[in-house]
Amino acid sequence: MDKFIIDGGERLSGSVKLQSAKNSVLPLFAASVLTDKRVTILQTPAISDALCMAQILRELGAEVTFRGGDVVIDSSNACNHEISSALTKELRSSVFMLGSLLTRFRRALIAYPGGCDIGLRPIDLHLNALKRLGVEIEERDGYIFCKCDVMRGADISLDFPSVGATENIMLAAVKAEGKTTLSGAAKEPEIVDLQNFLNGMGAKVYGAGSDVIEIEGVKTLGGVTYRPLKDRIEAGTFLIACAVCGGEVEISGINAAPVGILLHKLRENGCKIHSKNDKIIIESNGRLKCNRRIETMPFPGFPTDLQAQMTALNATCSGGALVVENLFETRFKYVPELHKMGADIEVKGRHAFVRGVERLHGASVVAGDLRGGAALVIAALGADGVSEVIDLSHIDRGYYDFQGKLKKIGANIKRVRL
Repeated sequence: MDKFIIDGGERLSGSVKLQSAKNSVLPLFAASVLTDKRVTILQTPAISDALCMAQILRELGAEVTFRGGDVVIDSSNACNHEISSALTKELRSSVFMLGSLLTRFRRALIAYPGGCDIGLRPIDLHLNALKRLGVEIEERDGYIFCKCDVMRGADISLDFPSVGATENIMLAAVKAEGKTTLSGAAKEPEIVDLQNFLNGMGAKVYGAGSDVIEIEGVKTLGGVTYRPLKDRIEAGTFLIACAVCGGEVEISGINAAPVGILLHKLRENGCKIHSKNDKIIIESNGRLKCNRRIETMPFPGFPTDLQAQMTALNATCSGGALVVENLFETRFKYVPELHKMGADIEVKGRHAFVRGVERLHGASVVAGDLRGGAALVIAALGADGVSEVIDLSHIDRGYYDFQGKLKKIGANIKRVRL
């Protein structure tokens, strides 16, 4: 087990180059099973979630090679439709494999997916949609058994714009007979990225980024070389870190549109934001003001994956903030760790009431999930004194060389083995 040792109080300055989006890359891994041709995904970060997804593909019989920052996937010899519980329980995104396995093998056996402990995250939307496509599903002893002789296009309507369900339906319907119309689809940029990837393989998917996606089934899919979009959550994490610490930081590789709601909130705090083409520059000086209200919503609303980081920011702003978490019922698990640093935050169900304090102080805290862990790092960067952030396994799931990028812009942070 590793930990970060952070000596807080340093202003940040410099430029951050973003990695490809974690939430885009993982569905692309799953989509690679749809073809027996070679797939190359460029600039893929070797985060632990990507490594776990690669191991899942290897268990299916695919060859996966990380090469110079890219990943090459050859699924021509894939023959296994079962995924071990040891891997699925480590990775929530393993649920994407249902659609891909059914398309490729007409069979799938998968344990209930795991990942961060931030709530129940039921997959009923996924399973009900697959049934509409003609899939027979049996749930038993923690496993999901799926089979079908033929998948046929259907009209599917989601009660909630689930990103995972939207992507799973796209993967399942891409070679189904006929046309699938998905209403109530999620609109996240990562959905558009998956559409572009699939269409690069020869699929016919239209409408991603809107709430209606149409998928015309095709007979075969080919190989593709594809560069995923940059990680808007990583961008937001570094923008918030600069807001907390003060200074001026340039984020390169992303324009303002995917993080528009965050930029609005940071301006509310008192930060100066400049954006042009694929660069965003943030300036932060002096004590900031609390946001009156932050409420997580599906895109283009405020992302749940930045809620913890913004709560850490508001913990040292003047005034008070109300943070409402609408997507995951236990996403405030990091708050007791912020209390150890002197934060004044009261959690009631899905609401957190933040009363800003002058400064946080160093403490030893534990990262219990990915984004909560990032929030603790941000809080430690702005705190007085030395902090330890213990158990980096969750942080490693979504951030590649986190400490290296932070050091490059002036943070006093080092990673050590416990």
